[in-house]
Amino acid sequence: MSHIVLLGDSIFDNGAYTSGGPDVVTQLRRMLPGGWAATLRALDGARTSDVVRQVASLPPDTSHLVLSVGGNDALSHGDLLDQRGVSAAEVFERLADAAGEFESRYRRLVDQLLVRRLPLVVCTIYNGSFPDPTFQRIASTALCPFNDAILRVAFRRGLTIIDLRPICCDPADYANPIEPSSMGGAKIALAIAQSVGAAPALARGPSIIDTVPDLRTQFL
Repeated sequence: MSHIVLLGDSIFDNGAYTSGGPDVVTQLRRMLPGGWAATLRALDGARTSDVVRQVASLPPDTSHLVLSVGGNDALSHGDLLDQRGVSAAEVFERLADAAGEFESRYRRLVDQLLVRRLPLVVCTIYNGSFPDPTFQRIASTALCPFNDAILRVAFRRGLTIIDLRPICCDPADYANPIEPSSMGGAKIALAIAQSVGAAPALARGPSIIDTVPDLRTQFL
């Protein structure tokens, strides 16, 4: 038995945003082959500092941890995107400070998770889907230092990385500007299954891969 535990925020805990459709963990379970299980410990609204509580009592047969967190840390500095009367240098300096503080928290979290000696997969922060193209560009650019922080920590510790930016790249992947829809969740679930070496369960009844247009060709 292999058992994947999902940690982090609403990227995984997206059930409140799917309008009754399946959430990430439900779709992941449908994809996994026999002998695999998945548990959701991620919590909507969680920040990096909240994740340690999610692993306080892991299932005893946990074999893999998958982490997606950081979006709420970045959102807490959203005021930086609407600064008035300050220079670009000041905005960049504040953004660099915020990302630096995040990197320290993220590094500590990853090191605490690695103490458990389980394979750990980490996800970047996707760019979201905002209706205003100008704001979309600004938000995506502002997220780059936070994603760079995640990548630096992951590279230095030899972790597997799921880059959610090219995965959730269509407006239909989002239930609102920042939360994944069932379609986006299906893509995320498939990326998780592939990252841990679990082949999608195409032979066990209707698969979400078969119900989402173009998903098979994009990811298989």
